[in-house]
Amino acid sequence: MGSSLRQWRRSSLAAVAAGLVLAGCTVEDGAAPAPTAAALTADTALHDQLPQAVKDSGVLRFAGDSHPPYRTVGPDGKTVTGIDHDFQQALGQLLGVRTETTIVSGLPAALQGMLSGRYEAFNGPVKATAEREKQFDTVTWMTTRTSYVIPEGSAAGIKQAADLCGKRVAVVTASVVEDQLAKLSKFCEGARKPAVQVVGLDDTNATLLAAKSGRAEAAGMTQAAAIDVTTQQKGQYEYVTQTEEQGATKDNLALYTPKAGKLGPVLQKAFEELFRNGTYTRIMHQWGLDDVTVPQPVFDAASAK
Repeated sequence: MGSSLRQWRRSSLAAVAAGLVLAGCTVEDGAAPAPTAAALTADTALHDQLPQAVKDSGVLRFAGDSHPPYRTVGPDGKTVTGIDHDFQQALGQLLGVRTETTIVSGLPAALQGMLSGRYEAFNGPVKATAEREKQFDTVTWMTTRTSYVIPEGSAAGIKQAADLCGKRVAVVTASVVEDQLAKLSKFCEGARKPAVQVVGLDDTNATLLAAKSGRAEAAGMTQAAAIDVTTQQKGQYEYVTQTEEQGATKDNLALYTPKAGKLGPVLQKAFEELFRNGTYTRIMHQWGLDDVTVPQPVFDAASAK
């Protein structure tokens, strides 16, 4: 990773606190000059398959919570950077439309906002489930492991995920991490130890602040987010990763879009093109996510099982 990218990411993470107060604020992607490859050429055939409302407006509206490194909101309240920004930029170029993001307070707000027609999509990444796929199409583009971030010098004695039994762990409500935490609690109870105490919050930044302030002993998040936090804030945090013996499973993480909007099939095709032309590999490698890539995007993965 080049020095310019590291500097850009440090600046972005320094703005985490500002992002916490931006619920409901709409920002345009592409405002920050993230280091990306040359712009993609618009695919006319894909553009023609977009819903008429999107073609008429020329804008694809995304919901997004504050979730570094996927989405980091700048101190100006107008800049969104991160993995999601890079993928949205590529999708917009390929589909021949502009993309914009509205910062919401969490997954439930994103899902409800899409169902009410305020947004066309949410790039998560969110676990693809059969229950949600009754209302939404999903495009799986990565997998994940769950990690737990602990402040350096913590007196909680957490050296592995099993040490979290009986401890307070902050997680984003309704997230894939909350699911994994429930599996860790089952592991704890099976070992005749108290279950983990869940502290449900709106977004990853809030969970990190909870761990830092002592409201919780740890903050649960995806392994990619944990790597980003500990890399960008060296000496402040460390992390442990939940193992399969501790109940961990590998989850499919996806983009969501309402079935009623009929946008899912064209977004699947757009992702397939990003995989084919190397954009997917470039973005995932740029963000250090090589270990959680998938060989191809999967449409409605949970329902297909």
